[in-house]
Amino acid sequence: LVEDAIAFGRGDLALVMDKLAVNFGIEITKIVPGYVSTEVDARLSYEKEKTIEKGRSIIALYKEAGVDKSRILIKIAATWEGIQAAEVLEKEGITCNLTLVFAKAQAIACAEAGCTLISPFVGRIMDWHKNNDGVAGYKPAEDPGVMSVTDIYNYYKKFGHKTIVMGASFRNKEEILELAGCDRLTMAPNLLEELSNSQYPVPQKLDAAKSGCMDIEEIEMDEKTFLWMLNEDPMATSKLAEGIRNFAADIVKLEDVVKPRVDAWMRRHGTQLDKLKLYTTIVCDTGDVEAIKMIKPQDATTNPSLIFKAATMPKYAGLVEDAIA
Repeated sequence: LVEDAIAFGRGDLALVMDKLAVNFGIEITKIVPGYVSTEVDARLSYEKEKTIEKGRSIIALYKEAGVDKSRILIKIAATWEGIQAAEVLEKEGITCNLTLVFAKAQAIACAEAGCTLISPFVGRIMDWHKNNDGVAGYKPAEDPGVMSVTDIYNYYKKFGHKTIVMGASFRNKEEILELAGCDRLTMAPNLLEELSNSQYPVPQKLDAAKSGCMDIEEIEMDEKTFLWMLNEDPMATSKLAEGIRNFAADIVKLEDVVKPRVDAWMRRHGTQLDKLKLYTTIVCDTGDVEAIKMIKPQDATTNPSLIFKAATMPKYAGLVEDAIA
């Protein structure tokens, strides 16, 4: 899977990384019948347009491999920019999983944006509160992470939101059992095994029918309200930032592992231009926009002579007419 991604990327590390994630996703789709999540680079968490572009490119890679977009969730950090990007992608039929959800404000914004699924992080919420409260733990029903997901679940069901609530980041099976009835729960193999080895009863704790009868205030979400509610929640503010930093750091670690293999591939199979890129930053000297797009240099330079040559090309007539107007 790694070698295939390296050969596919032909020296483009970002493309190699995307293809690598997709390659693993393809293999997983052969095993599970439902959704597989593939995450957008966390370093784009505050860049709406680049997140949209990355989501589209990931789906294009899946399509090229014969995997329909209905099987894939594009995983995006639930910042305001990430949620707005997801709204655009959802309208294009690209389903999204908004991750690193720690606050009700994030959950409401995701639902109003039409996101397919959210991942509130139960265990990480508990971690923060344990440290803040100076305690060893909580009773399952009093676990702050469990209470947060329960609150989000009831809000969604009360007001008819279709976004799937998928509890994540569990520290123990008691947290999981306390959320029995939640739309989805994602858990590590060790917790799945622990549950598989027990035959104790599992009573339903969350029930959409009961949520409709609860006295819950509806909140109209906009950017100002979102940012203020997040600001007022020190746990959510801290854990969201920490989660993005950690995800980004792990991407860099993976890039550091993959890049030497990408360079080695380039030395064996690359063109002279590919091999030159190993030592020198490439700058393209032309006004031909399409040529620049194809070559993908780091920088580009132009001058009147190059602009004149490009301006005489029929494909750039629109640029000339726009300048004249």
